[in-house]
Amino acid sequence: MILSSRSPRVFLAAFSSSDDKDQEDQHQKQTTATSNTSTRRSILQKVIISTSAIIFLPSVLLTSTTKSSIANAALGTLPEFQDTNAVLQGVTIDVTDQSQYEDTIKFFTNAFDGMTVLRERGGEGGGVVKDTWLGFGPETLSIPPSFTLPVSSFSQYGGHASIHIRYDPKATSLLYKRSSGEFNNEPAPGDSIAYLQLGVPQYRISQMVKYGGNVLDAYGWVNVVSPAGLPIRAIVGIRPDPIMFLAINCADVVKSEEFYNKLGFVRQEYPYARLNSGQGQFEPPQPNKSVYLAPSPNSMGVLLLQNKNRKKAVVPNPVLRSMNVVYNAPTTGEDANSGGAGAPVNVDPQIMDPSSIPVSFIPQEYFEKEIQYTAKVSS
Repeated sequence: MILSSRSPRVFLAAFSSSDDKDQEDQHQKQTTATSNTSTRRSILQKVIISTSAIIFLPSVLLTSTTKSSIANAALGTLPEFQDTNAVLQGVTIDVTDQSQYEDTIKFFTNAFDGMTVLRERGGEGGGVVKDTWLGFGPETLSIPPSFTLPVSSFSQYGGHASIHIRYDPKATSLLYKRSSGEFNNEPAPGDSIAYLQLGVPQYRISQMVKYGGNVLDAYGWVNVVSPAGLPIRAIVGIRPDPIMFLAINCADVVKSEEFYNKLGFVRQEYPYARLNSGQGQFEPPQPNKSVYLAPSPNSMGVLLLQNKNRKKAVVPNPVLRSMNVVYNAPTTGEDANSGGAGAPVNVDPQIMDPSSIPVSFIPQEYFEKEIQYTAKVSS
């Protein structure tokens, strides 16, 4: 029996009206290819934490770690992250207009089923930066106390990625200017980001349009530019975490892959939100000649796409402040000052990939404390 990463209870409801009549046959055909692949649900049900997996280190941060310290470098206490000491936790986008900031939050929380405000910070008084984190479940890298297997859904489990929206009222220039008129038809301000892919049970195009999104197309799945200028691709499907990956247009895929390899990203099986793995009309197959990378098969990843026009430089999208990598900083040895307990923490973007995508590194200890400090209090 194949243990699916999708929840059986919501799976049937999500796909009962689709055209995937042969999904069971497709699922059986994937048995050989997927029987050795550990998913979140299979790991949880087996309750096995592997201690022999290779730990991929962000070499830009952890340049000389001994074998014993590597063995103790697993990220958090979630079983599925025991094969890595770092994960791509999400993205941060900058917004310089208050109405855009408010519309962006409403766009995500109303248009994509299950996305909510996870936490907030700032915004009290003039000139104070306001931060809002959106996602589909807890970000903590430990199993939340309220989660009970097999009763709880994955929306109550830890390890979810997030979209961090940062509004700076002191900024003087718009990063993305929406078109005038009833509907926004302005393209993204740069082509470095092809799209952020979401696999959700349901999306609402009317809500995307209502809050200023530019719907580019919606034939089977939807491509839309968010009110802040970040391109989004949404697919109706089921994922343990609906924030799947960031698709990047690359001037040179080979150079970009080499860059991410040094950060501990390795080739992984391309993720799908539907059982027919891109063979139906509601989810596209993996793009030709693309490369999917992630620090772990259970974490958010990046999809490297070759820029269609090799002679034309990729234009950075200014709204993307950073991709955020959370890592387990060493507490002993010569690298201990790179983010361990008590060390100064710089969470601003520190490097850029070959396509000018900024990357930020956040120590796990700082990340967990920030979650507690900024957690949204339910009313």
